[in-house]
Amino acid sequence: MPVLEFLDPESVVPSLRARAKKQVLQDLAAQAVRRLPVLGERPVFDTLLQRERLGSTGVGDGVAIPHGKLPGLDRLFGLFARFDRPVDFEALDGQPVDIAFLLLAPEGAGADHLKALAQVARILREPGMLASIRAARDASALYALLTRSTAPQAA
Repeated sequence: MPVLEFLDPESVVPSLRARAKKQVLQDLAAQAVRRLPVLGERPVFDTLLQRERLGSTGVGDGVAIPHGKLPGLDRLFGLFARFDRPVDFEALDGQPVDIAFLLLAPEGAGADHLKALAQVARILREPGMLASIRAARDASALYALLTRSTAPQAA
Protein backbone atom coordinates (compact mmCIF):
# COMPACT_ATOMS: atom_id res chain seq x y z
CA MET A 1 0.00 0.00 0.00
CA PRO A 2 1.51 3.37 -0.98
CA VAL A 3 1.99 5.87 1.81
CA LEU A 4 -1.51 6.98 2.83
CA GLU A 5 -3.10 6.24 -0.54
CA PHE A 6 -6.43 7.06 1.12
CA LEU A 7 -5.46 10.70 1.83
CA ASP A 8 -5.61 13.37 -0.85
CA PRO A 9 -4.51 17.03 -0.66
CA GLU A 10 -8.08 18.30 -0.38
CA SER A 11 -8.59 16.16 2.73
CA VAL A 12 -6.18 18.12 4.91
CA VAL A 13 -7.70 20.73 7.25
CA PRO A 14 -4.95 22.92 8.75
CA SER A 15 -7.05 24.73 11.38
CA LEU A 16 -10.19 23.10 12.75
CA ARG A 17 -11.95 25.37 15.25
CA ALA A 18 -13.86 22.90 17.42
CA ARG A 19 -13.96 23.38 21.20
CA ALA A 20 -15.24 19.99 22.40
CA LYS A 21 -14.91 16.35 21.40
CA LYS A 22 -18.46 16.05 20.07
CA GLN A 23 -18.01 19.19 17.99
CA VAL A 24 -14.74 17.78 16.60
CA LEU A 25 -16.58 14.63 15.51
CA GLN A 26 -19.37 16.70 13.93
CA ASP A 27 -16.87 18.88 12.07
CA LEU A 28 -14.87 15.88 10.87
CA ALA A 29 -18.09 14.25 9.63
CA ALA A 30 -19.06 17.46 7.79
CA GLN A 31 -15.61 17.73 6.19
CA ALA A 32 -15.71 14.08 5.12
CA VAL A 33 -19.15 14.41 3.52
CA ARG A 34 -17.96 17.39 1.47
CA ARG A 35 -15.47 15.03 -0.14
CA LEU A 36 -17.73 11.95 -0.12
CA PRO A 37 -21.18 13.25 -1.04
CA VAL A 38 -22.51 9.68 -1.32
CA LEU A 39 -22.46 9.58 2.49
CA GLY A 40 -24.72 11.54 4.80
CA GLU A 41 -23.26 13.68 7.55
CA ARG A 42 -25.49 12.16 10.23
CA PRO A 43 -24.53 8.52 9.51
CA VAL A 44 -20.83 9.44 9.54
CA PHE A 45 -21.20 11.35 12.82
CA ASP A 46 -23.25 8.54 14.40
CA THR A 47 -20.63 5.96 13.37
CA LEU A 48 -17.84 8.05 14.90
CA LEU A 49 -19.81 8.68 18.07
CA GLN A 50 -20.68 4.99 18.43
CA ARG A 51 -16.97 4.09 18.10
CA GLU A 52 -16.02 6.70 20.74
CA ARG A 53 -18.49 5.12 23.16
CA LEU A 54 -16.43 1.92 23.00
CA GLY A 55 -13.38 3.88 24.13
CA SER A 56 -11.62 7.06 23.15
CA THR A 57 -9.72 7.12 19.89
CA GLY A 58 -7.38 9.65 21.52
CA VAL A 59 -4.20 7.59 21.36
CA GLY A 60 -1.87 9.94 23.22
CA ASP A 61 0.63 12.72 22.51
CA GLY A 62 -2.19 15.02 21.39
CA VAL A 63 -3.37 12.65 18.64
CA ALA A 64 -6.76 11.08 17.93
CA ILE A 65 -7.60 8.60 15.18
CA PRO A 66 -11.40 8.52 15.00
CA HIS A 67 -12.55 5.78 12.66
CA GLY A 68 -15.47 3.66 11.56
CA LYS A 69 -16.98 1.49 8.86
CA LEU A 70 -19.86 2.69 6.72
CA PRO A 71 -22.22 1.06 4.24
CA GLY A 72 -22.15 2.78 0.86
CA LEU A 73 -18.45 3.59 1.03
CA ASP A 74 -16.43 1.83 -1.67
CA ARG A 75 -12.88 2.69 -0.56
CA LEU A 76 -10.80 3.73 2.43
CA PHE A 77 -10.99 7.46 3.08
CA GLY A 78 -8.70 9.58 5.23
CA LEU A 79 -9.03 13.15 6.44
CA PHE A 80 -6.36 14.92 8.47
CA ALA A 81 -7.15 17.86 10.77
CA ARG A 82 -5.02 20.04 13.00
CA PHE A 83 -6.97 22.01 15.60
CA ASP A 84 -6.40 25.68 16.33
CA ARG A 85 -6.63 24.81 20.06
CA PRO A 86 -6.27 21.48 21.88
CA VAL A 87 -9.54 19.73 22.84
CA ASP A 88 -10.22 17.30 25.69
CA PHE A 89 -10.70 13.98 23.87
CA GLU A 90 -10.57 11.66 26.89
CA ALA A 91 -7.28 10.38 25.46
CA LEU A 92 -5.47 7.41 26.95
CA ASP A 93 -2.72 9.65 28.37
CA GLY A 94 -5.16 12.33 29.59
CA GLN A 95 -3.63 14.97 27.31
CA PRO A 96 -5.79 17.19 25.09
CA VAL A 97 -5.80 16.50 21.36
CA ASP A 98 -4.77 18.93 18.63
CA ILE A 99 -4.24 16.47 15.76
CA ALA A 100 -6.82 14.07 14.32
CA PHE A 101 -6.72 11.61 11.47
CA LEU A 102 -10.20 10.45 10.49
CA LEU A 103 -10.33 7.07 8.80
CA LEU A 104 -13.49 5.74 7.20
CA ALA A 105 -13.72 2.29 5.65
CA PRO A 106 -16.28 0.29 3.69
CA GLU A 107 -18.48 -1.90 5.86
CA GLY A 108 -16.72 -5.08 4.70
CA ALA A 109 -13.16 -3.71 4.80
CA GLY A 110 -11.91 -6.20 7.40
CA ALA A 111 -8.12 -6.34 7.52
CA ASP A 112 -7.66 -3.34 5.20
CA HIS A 113 -9.24 -1.10 7.84
CA LEU A 114 -6.88 -2.40 10.53
CA LYS A 115 -3.83 -2.10 8.26
CA ALA A 116 -4.75 1.49 7.45
CA LEU A 117 -5.15 2.33 11.16
CA ALA A 118 -1.75 0.80 11.88
CA GLN A 119 -0.19 2.73 9.00
CA VAL A 120 -1.56 6.05 10.25
CA ALA A 121 -0.37 5.32 13.79
CA ARG A 122 3.13 4.41 12.55
CA ILE A 123 3.45 7.59 10.52
CA LEU A 124 2.31 9.80 13.40
CA ARG A 125 4.81 8.06 15.73
CA GLU A 126 7.81 8.77 13.49
CA PRO A 127 10.46 10.77 15.36
CA GLY A 128 9.84 14.49 14.95
CA MET A 129 6.62 14.04 12.96
CA LEU A 130 4.24 15.60 15.51
CA ALA A 131 6.53 18.61 16.03
CA SER A 132 6.75 19.09 12.26
CA ILE A 133 2.97 18.82 11.91
CA ARG A 134 2.41 21.39 14.64
CA ALA A 135 4.90 23.78 12.98
CA ALA A 136 3.64 23.39 9.39
CA ARG A 137 2.28 26.54 7.78
CA ASP A 138 -0.60 25.29 5.67
CA ALA A 139 -2.49 22.33 4.20
CA SER A 140 0.04 21.69 1.43
CA ALA A 141 2.91 21.55 3.94
CA LEU A 142 0.91 19.15 6.12
CA TYR A 143 0.07 16.94 3.14
CA ALA A 144 3.74 16.85 2.12
CA LEU A 145 4.75 15.78 5.63
CA LEU A 146 2.13 13.05 5.83
CA THR A 147 2.91 11.61 2.40
CA ARG A 148 6.72 11.72 2.56
CA SER A 149 6.81 9.25 5.42
CA THR A 150 9.71 6.87 5.78
CA ALA A 151 7.70 4.38 7.86
CA PRO A 152 7.88 0.75 6.70
CA GLN A 153 4.76 -0.25 4.82
CA ALA A 154 4.34 -3.80 6.13
CA ALA A 155 1.54 -4.18 8.66
